[in-house]
Amino acid sequence: MESPFLPLSCILISSCLLLTTVHAGSGYVYYDWTVSLSIRSPLGVPKQVIVINDMFPGPLLNATTNDVVSVNVRNHLPEPLLITWNGVQMRRNSWQDGVRGTNCPIQPGQNWTYSFQLKDQIGSFFYFPSLLLQKAGGGYGAIRVNNRKGIPIPFPQPAEDIDLLVGDWYNVHHRDLRQMLDQGRHLPRPDGILINGHGRYNLHFQPGNRVDSCYVFSSSPPSTQWLRISNVGIRTSLNFRIQDHALLLVETEGSYTVKKYYSSLDIHVGQSYSVLVRAKNLTHGHSFYIFVSSRFTKYELLGLGVVHYPDSRMPPSGPIPTRPAPFDFGFSINQARSIKWDLDVGAARMNPQGSYHYGAINVSRTLILENGLVVGSNNRIRYTVNGVSFLHPDTPLKLADRFEMFDELKIVVPSFPDAPQTAETMKLQRMGASVVDVKWRDFYHLVFQNPLPNVQTWHLDGYNFFVVGMGEGQWNEKAKSTYNMIDAVSRSTVQVYPRAWTAVLVMLDNRGMWNLRSQNGEKWYLGQELYLRVKGVGAEDPLTIPARDEAPIPGNAILCGRVMNHTNVWVPN
Repeated sequence: MESPFLPLSCILISSCLLLTTVHAGSGYVYYDWTVSLSIRSPLGVPKQVIVINDMFPGPLLNATTNDVVSVNVRNHLPEPLLITWNGVQMRRNSWQDGVRGTNCPIQPGQNWTYSFQLKDQIGSFFYFPSLLLQKAGGGYGAIRVNNRKGIPIPFPQPAEDIDLLVGDWYNVHHRDLRQMLDQGRHLPRPDGILINGHGRYNLHFQPGNRVDSCYVFSSSPPSTQWLRISNVGIRTSLNFRIQDHALLLVETEGSYTVKKYYSSLDIHVGQSYSVLVRAKNLTHGHSFYIFVSSRFTKYELLGLGVVHYPDSRMPPSGPIPTRPAPFDFGFSINQARSIKWDLDVGAARMNPQGSYHYGAINVSRTLILENGLVVGSNNRIRYTVNGVSFLHPDTPLKLADRFEMFDELKIVVPSFPDAPQTAETMKLQRMGASVVDVKWRDFYHLVFQNPLPNVQTWHLDGYNFFVVGMGEGQWNEKAKSTYNMIDAVSRSTVQVYPRAWTAVLVMLDNRGMWNLRSQNGEKWYLGQELYLRVKGVGAEDPLTIPARDEAPIPGNAILCGRVMNHTNVWVPN
């Protein structure tokens, strides 16, 4: 019997989605991407979608630990463009970070080549356009960082390795969404959920036709599939589950986790997870649904996909797998606490992850970072961190720092507060470019405090941090007694539940100017971010001008703002 859910979203794993330009064993990976607009209808409504090489999602970026990655980006959009690499750790090179505080944009009709070396890192990540709310229009794709030869993955090699990019989606153009925010309005509710660029309205199940049918798995039992799932949306936490299949969690954002089965998995905005799924023995030739549903929203959004085996002859049927209640925060926080670092396996290096005893390192400094919302005299909303709403200067902070022009940027916050401020203090520094000066190899304790009624997610470029604690209410010193100082998971994006806190520890051993931001597109666009300026000391610094730069300014650097007319501009040949 035909399912009442049809027509539905389908995951097409075709050769064009898996093509890469990796040169095996060379240590260098080259890509050439053209970013443009194309009319697509992911939810049945035509829209200008941002595509890369005419693909949505964009091409897979596939590399190996310590590879040098070069990506030539040609901007065929009618507006400036930057690409950022969510979760990828670049070795001492924030010049390639692809966010507004570090790079001048690639202008329409121009191109720029990113070139960076991966740090000691493995895992599942994604890239996306970082400017002008463009992520709401597409332009994102998956990133895999593979183990080096000689360092085995800590599970048998699966039959297939599949990227699933899931996220909320708007039928209106991202320029219209941006205009809403500029006019002081909140973003409306999204129109649906996409899975690999497909909504539930554009493709049908066609049994017996392997070319045109919708499928995920092309291997029969007893094979195992490796699913790398990323939430690439703008604002919505999602719950992922597969009908009649268990999810064995094995990795998240560069960390191998203690293997644990889940019936469903909460994936917050900006997060990535790897799960193993064992193929089912079919008794009646059925297929199975993939369900991706919204969490913590008064409305429900549902994305649908299909697990279709080679011998599947019928559409999915049967009961929908149970999902957690929409506002069951207890389920979600208990699941988050259950995810542990696997101390016995190697990742980017042969030595076990547990050989790094983060719990024995003395903390250099504590930052309590509280997100907030303010409404200005013009009734326009702004989001804040410790009372400061980030305002970009006319010159990227990284360039201004390189050419010692910070004093000329009047809006740079002279001393960003280490903790939430009183109402009176906040009035004195409501808007500004927030920069926290950090000594190289300092060990920081960051507490993300969320007094608002919605889930927040935070991301730190250039680093992973250890998620040592979560709790309700307001953080205090007594909370340290509850911290996991042994096997807390290491990742780059973490959720903070409503009226709650999350604590992380991070070794700041990657020099540069690194972005710490809300992953919620509205909040990031309206000021919820800051930068960590990680500076070396003494003889350990590279010989650059000034000494705090982690690497020389690239020879192809795009210059803009005040640097264009600066008398001391020097770019190496």
